[in-house]
Amino acid sequence: MRLEVEITGKTFRSAAGEQHDVISGACFALDAGEVGVLVGPSGCGKSTMLRIIAGLDHDYQGCVSRPTGARIGFVFQEPRLLPWRSVEDNVRIAAPAADEAKLSALFEILELKAHRNHFPGELSLGLARRVALARAFAIEPELLILDEPLASLDVALAARLRDEIAILMEGRSMIALLVTHDLDDAVRLGDRVLLLSSRPARVLADLPIRTPRSARGEAEIAAIRADIMRRINGSSTDQAAS
Repeated sequence: MRLEVEITGKTFRSAAGEQHDVISGACFALDAGEVGVLVGPSGCGKSTMLRIIAGLDHDYQGCVSRPTGARIGFVFQEPRLLPWRSVEDNVRIAAPAADEAKLSALFEILELKAHRNHFPGELSLGLARRVALARAFAIEPELLILDEPLASLDVALAARLRDEIAILMEGRSMIALLVTHDLDDAVRLGDRVLLLSSRPARVLADLPIRTPRSARGEAEIAAIRADIMRRINGSSTDQAAS
């Protein structure tokens, strides 16, 4: 099972009729069990890239090859829950055949056990994000796409939720692709970090992290993060010079 991405161009027209280039060169591949992380400046086209990869946007140049018939779990920047449905119903709508034992384990890991009968309007942002994650994991996806799932959360809550995502990813053979602005999230969750340029986005570097997630110590995480920062600062200098 493999995801192959080659997006050579993506443009859109504004309401005023002006053409804007969003992506100019994104080429990478991920195998089963790998977590790729897209890191780049705000507005560079990361979310657009995810929509193309998920098959939600077909207006681009290039080719995206997804595993045939793969179940796709997509966690958007906003939780996108149905306000008239309970937490459990929001999850079961996406995964009607979900095994009760597996669903209960999922709710337990994501700290949703006490909220199964609550409605989205009764939830904090952190809980709503957990429901969105539960919905995506409940379908047992072969391809999981996460668009800034920890955005707008305080540091402690984001760290706890990041650990829960890592637990859910452990041992699964799915392909996962995550967008984040936080290098700590990238280094703690990813197996590969893909650095993107400013718009129009292109892949500046594809950086593998050899050590398994569960074995990464704080010193190694800090060293990897510092190396990525050096590369980001170096690429910014090169782009400014050109």
